Amino acid sequence: MTPARFRALWQTLLPIGQDPAGDGWLRYGWSEADLACRAWFTAQAQARGLQVTTDRNGNLYAWWGDPAGDGAVVTGSHFDSVPHGGAYDGPLGIVSGLLAVDLLAERGVTPHRPLAVAAFAEEEGSRFGVACLGSRLLTGALDPAAARKLTDPAGVSLADAVSTAGLDPAALGPEPELLARWGYFIELHVEQGRALVDRGAAVGVASAIWPHGRWRIEITGEGNHAGTTAMADRHDPMLTTAYTVLAANKEARLRGGHATVGRIEVAPNATNAVPARVTAWLDARAPDQQTLTGLVEAVTVRAQDRADRDGTAVTVAAESVSPVVDFDVTLRDRLAARLGDAPVLPTGAGHDAGVLSGHVPTAMLFVRNPTGVSHAPGEHATDDDCAAGVVALADVLAELACQ
Repeated sequence: MTPARFRALWQTLLPIGQDPAGDGWLRYGWSEADLACRAWFTAQAQARGLQVTTDRNGNLYAWWGDPAGDGAVVTGSHFDSVPHGGAYDGPLGIVSGLLAVDLLAERGVTPHRPLAVAAFAEEEGSRFGVACLGSRLLTGALDPAAARKLTDPAGVSLADAVSTAGLDPAALGPEPELLARWGYFIELHVEQGRALVDRGAAVGVASAIWPHGRWRIEITGEGNHAGTTAMADRHDPMLTTAYTVLAANKEARLRGGHATVGRIEVAPNATNAVPARVTAWLDARAPDQQTLTGLVEAVTVRAQDRADRDGTAVTVAAESVSPVVDFDVTLRDRLAARLGDAPVLPTGAGHDAGVLSGHVPTAMLFVRNPTGVSHAPGEHATDDDCAAGVVALADVLAELACQ
């Protein structure tokens, strides 16, 4: 697998959903760009003679072998992005899966098990607010009735979005029979950090995913005129919000976790008005569950204390929470050895692999990211490292699918 060959296929996908101003990618779940990516996937799969199927939750599969066969080896990732995100987070795993199939075919490999490349729906949660939506529905981790009621910022429900895409929203839900036919799931992903740069390795293997989640913070106050309301008479939820953001940063640093408030909505959102309400979303992650729980509890207490002083009210509610994921140790060690004692490292980022790990032996491969940037346009991996990732994935798939 040459870097040029990787680049040739990569460039056919790259323009889809790219911001015209060059500010990253806009591929929200079930959007026009996401549907174009799905069409690209179908065309690429069919060109390789692979059978394309869609499960009841809109997750796509390109099958080499019988989709109804047992012990399937599945690889893949997702197409959707965060707002103005990077090119590699998600799509790299899908492109690498297709190229790994090419490489295995050229080697004359005949899988003894079905082999599939998957494209999961709405992994980032940027449109409907729940990360790993497709894999959560597939595994039963998310109630389908609740999922159908999810809405995007424009008020479009998930039910309407999937219906427009040609799926039956009433069919959303778990598929235990499908998962029971899977023998392994391997997700290749661009590294989100710089650990592999420090270790001088192009490819690494994941050991675990930190526990993490998203919490919705609602802070209400009293809307009023910015020019006539005395400072002493204000009940400004923005002050409570600002304090909460700073408190989250401080508590995360003290505890060795991560805390981010990257999204805020203000009402009435007027320059000359004291806000009546602020909604903020806290993303919190930590090396272990006890630390994560303590972090969120501390932020909540400090927010409530500040609300008492500001004359505002605050509520904190979990929107999605994922426990620590320790990947299958036997599979992890087997893959690391197969790849020449590749580095083994944890990650603070959530993935479909983390959701699936409770149902099928699962592992992850990381491709070196020299910038260390993720979820932003600066996210990068060299063509040389991406080609090395394809070879590593093909080696892993060959070992698992031919045993």
